[in-house]
Amino acid sequence: MIDLSMDMQQYDCPFIDTTTDHDVAFAAAHWEFHPVAEELECRMVVEGADRGALDNGLHALQEHDHMHDIDLLAKRDDVAHLKTVMGQTDAMETIRRNDGYITGPFYIEDGSEMWHVGFDDEGRADGTLSELEKANEFDVVERETVTLPSMNDIVQNAGAAMTLIGGCRDLSDVERQTLETAATEGYFESPRETTLGDLADEFGVSKPAVSKNLRRGQQKMVERVVDALSELDD
Repeated sequence: MIDLSMDMQQYDCPFIDTTTDHDVAFAAAHWEFHPVAEELECRMVVEGADRGALDNGLHALQEHDHMHDIDLLAKRDDVAHLKTVMGQTDAMETIRRNDGYITGPFYIEDGSEMWHVGFDDEGRADGTLSELEKANEFDVVERETVTLPSMNDIVQNAGAAMTLIGGCRDLSDVERQTLETAATEGYFESPRETTLGDLADEFGVSKPAVSKNLRRGQQKMVERVVDALSELDD
């Protein structure tokens, strides 16, 4: 299997057009293609820079020529959950005609869309990329040949991966920012390249406060790592 990560800039995608004109981003939680109608049905999460940006983005999406239907499933502050139905884009048609398939979620922001697409052999992948160049702009961010043992490992360990992702989501904004800064600036290196005092100055808090945020963040992540290791053993 050839797995491609592609940064796509389609000219007939309503989501890309909306993120070009409005400060919103879309992430596909689930999708299904209906071949007879040639429509793509998606459950999308859309986040705006603020409530106004979200409202403007939703309105623009609703009015787009390629958008067939939108149902607002939930909305809170600057985030909404949508069910959308759109027509098949040129890039979708090209990939499907060449027996390509989606291997990961879509993410759309600032006028481009991250795609994860798979093909069963090198020839199909290379031929599809050549066709896509005629009507689309894109960059292949990553190309990987996935072997059968690797595919089996990914499928079997998906639960452990989700456990780790859940741990990241459990972090508060302050805990996440503190952990990221501490790791980036070498707090966990030996010898340390930064100190608690440096981190405290950067966040404008006391050393006990930054220490507490670090401990809480580390505890949450370590607990999830232990759970993930247990799932890997199972």
